[in-house]
Amino acid sequence: MKRILIASILAGAIAVPAAAALNEGDAAPDFTTQASLAGKAFNFSLKDALKTGPVVVYFYPSAFTGGCNLQAHTFAVNHDKFVAAGATVVGVSLDNIARLNDFSADPNYCAGKLPVASDADGKITKSYDLKVRDASAGAKDTRGVEIGHGFAERTTFIVTPNGKITATIGGLTPEQNVEKALEKVQQLAAAK
Repeated sequence: MKRILIASILAGAIAVPAAAALNEGDAAPDFTTQASLAGKAFNFSLKDALKTGPVVVYFYPSAFTGGCNLQAHTFAVNHDKFVAAGATVVGVSLDNIARLNDFSADPNYCAGKLPVASDADGKITKSYDLKVRDASAGAKDTRGVEIGHGFAERTTFIVTPNGKITATIGGLTPEQNVEKALEKVQQLAAAK
């Protein structure tokens, strides 16, 4: 319980509204990058993922930080509901692939259920018009490991198979972000 309380407090400290992000109706920038699922690296392609249905692309500040841990855990707990709605979920951060291999396999966070993609050079984040905030010098994650990169703003995009953004979700707590994303993909599934 104490861990959840601390995570919620930290989540609020990192939550940033999506002020300049791409909006509904915009074309989602395609990307291919290294990602990790259950601790194993692979090449993730948005274009390929869209062939099976909508994709929830969620940007988050950094693996192993309070709000991001909570958000990844909430996506993992709700993974089957996203799959039932025909959606794929992928997280994107400025973390390197080695860090994401650990995060994706951790049973407390991604739990081997959802892939997390590396945007170490920030090009994907920039293509979605998201802001990157510099990390404080010596900033450490919840494991005590130095982070060493900037933080992308927490924003989620629902991308439909035609490559268009149908929803941009920002400015919410990590749990609310996941709930809103699930609501949107369930609405898409119901509209079919």
